[in-house]
Amino acid sequence: MSAAIQPYTLLDDDDCESRILRAREILGERLVILGHHYQRGEVFKHADFTGDSLKLSKQAANSEADYIVFCGVHFMAEVADILSRPEQVSILPDMSAGCSMADMANLENVERAWQELSEVLDAEEAITPVTYINSAADLKGFCGEHGGIVCTSTNARHVLEWSFKQKEKILFFPDQHLGRNTGYNMDIPLDEMVVWDYDMPRGGLTVEQIKQAKIILWKGFCSVHQMFQPEQIDNFKKKYPETKIISHPESSFEVCQKSDYVGSTEYIINTIAAAEAGTRWLVATELNLVNRLHDQFKHEGKNVHFMSPSVCMCSTMFRIDPQHMAWVLENLVEGHVVNQITVPTDVAEFARLALSRMLDVSP
Repeated sequence: MSAAIQPYTLLDDDDCESRILRAREILGERLVILGHHYQRGEVFKHADFTGDSLKLSKQAANSEADYIVFCGVHFMAEVADILSRPEQVSILPDMSAGCSMADMANLENVERAWQELSEVLDAEEAITPVTYINSAADLKGFCGEHGGIVCTSTNARHVLEWSFKQKEKILFFPDQHLGRNTGYNMDIPLDEMVVWDYDMPRGGLTVEQIKQAKIILWKGFCSVHQMFQPEQIDNFKKKYPETKIISHPESSFEVCQKSDYVGSTEYIINTIAAAEAGTRWLVATELNLVNRLHDQFKHEGKNVHFMSPSVCMCSTMFRIDPQHMAWVLENLVEGHVVNQITVPTDVAEFARLALSRMLDVSP
């Protein structure tokens, strides 16, 4: 923890609230705050724009503000820096807000995988690299440099369709579940989607498996969505058989197959919002969002439940708190930028290319 923020850690949330509001009033249109759906409520309520990764990526690209404060995780603030104008400043209130899934794929391992794949086939001619937006900027740059693209859970199918038009195979990282669930819904057989274990030579695959695969899935996952299990659905429906099941596609194949609906955070919100009064929902996604949906729709008689019987929130998303927000904004008022996220120019150039391809194919 930076020594500069230590006095702010002693403030209670009410003190932070008044200081945040005062700083926002002073900064005015020079400031825009972006908030991901998984943020805690005390921070989420201050966001000018809220949404999932795709929606917030577009807001970052369109922002006219001098300062973009991203209440999310590190890779999201990187995207804001890549897509914004050079003179704009992207800020992450807490630098420890990362993503365990993103950490499962690093550039060194991906480049090694690309080299090992190239020993089996001509990777440049045969494979489109696709990275989930939950990844570091240099992996987005890798995709841009090698004819690839970025995807989100909202546009994954459109991105994969585009990718197959470019090359016959896809290397998909870092989340195997999003890749598998999307591929299966495109009628790609499970045995044509193989998992690349980055800790093993040649990903633990045979030459024949690589040649026959349509999608090579990175061995990565979201620690939150990994906790949801199909038996949790079975047990809940024994008590409430009328329940509708809705899951994020970062959940396992088995959970998604037992779900009535599968989609991004925006899709989950919109589906429950449009549902009839009195319906009951079991939701497989992050706890802050589920709790927010429960509170938002209970007056309509909708019952929204969290799938896991144990607490399951994104601990890195939870790191951004009112204390960090107040610290960042009051420093901006004083003319000081803290926690700026800057992507190196050479990386940003190729990453911007991969992101631009994504935005072009997104509906």
